[in-house]
Amino acid sequence: MKFRAIGLAVLLALGTAGAAAADPVPESEEAAILATNFQLPFPCGQTWTGNSSASSAHRSWEIDFNRGSSPDADLGDPVVAAAAGTVVISAHQGSANGFGNLVKIDHGGGWATYYAHLNERNVSVGQSVTQGQRIGTVGKTSKPGNNISAHLHYEVRLGSDYPSNIQKAVFNGVTFGYPIQTVTSNNCGQGGNPYTPQQVCGSGYGVVDSAALGTAGTVYLLYNNSNGYNCVVTLKRTSLGTPTATTAYLEVQGSTRITDSGNYGYYAGPVRASAPGKCVRWGGKAGSYAYDSPFEHCGS
Repeated sequence: MKFRAIGLAVLLALGTAGAAAADPVPESEEAAILATNFQLPFPCGQTWTGNSSASSAHRSWEIDFNRGSSPDADLGDPVVAAAAGTVVISAHQGSANGFGNLVKIDHGGGWATYYAHLNERNVSVGQSVTQGQRIGTVGKTSKPGNNISAHLHYEVRLGSDYPSNIQKAVFNGVTFGYPIQTVTSNNCGQGGNPYTPQQVCGSGYGVVDSAALGTAGTVYLLYNNSNGYNCVVTLKRTSLGTPTATTAYLEVQGSTRITDSGNYGYYAGPVRASAPGKCVRWGGKAGSYAYDSPFEHCGS
């Protein structure tokens, strides 16, 4: 089995269990502790630049995220939950405001996160989500007549007294460096797994996409810009250290599928293949959960 004795501190996802009976005071020690459970709303290893001052519509502590070099370069990129919780809004806001496609997640204790302007929404109201689970994609939806370029508008709120309930965003225990900062995501959804996708695939690989395998694991697609190789790895989240059926596969369009499947303690993979300028199909399995992508991510 794939096992090494590595001891790493793991941040626990913020769930609804044990929520306080009343909302914590925004500047209290309790609020500060709860805030440290949030991660960047993008897949593990991706680097994004947040800006809280680029739009005249912004209120304090709201953030717009981009990472591409052109206005719509980020269109369709995955957006993931900053912490575990329950979806309370998944709808297009129409003419009500400028949010367009909006997902709101309730994290308990009065905390909620907002993900606006999404191109698509992948969750529904009442659905429970885990930290790092895909909830939608970056978009540019808004109210009629409001033409914007693709970006993710992200907010953290505590309580219901708008707009004073908008809080400073904290990622991986560190307060965002307002007004502008470039941040690398530690939203790895590993659930105690001591490995990251980058550790498994190796130097030079960055996460392109990910998919939750229920609560049993997460499968990641990575790409190395320097050599044109893709890599797929499935990280387990349950039965860690115990050999269980785990699979990772990668198929470059026009080529034979490459699969790593066996009883592993922590991960399946890495599965690597050269794919410059080509579409790939990727996926994996952990326990009884499986994910199979279409041919996509052509050239990256």
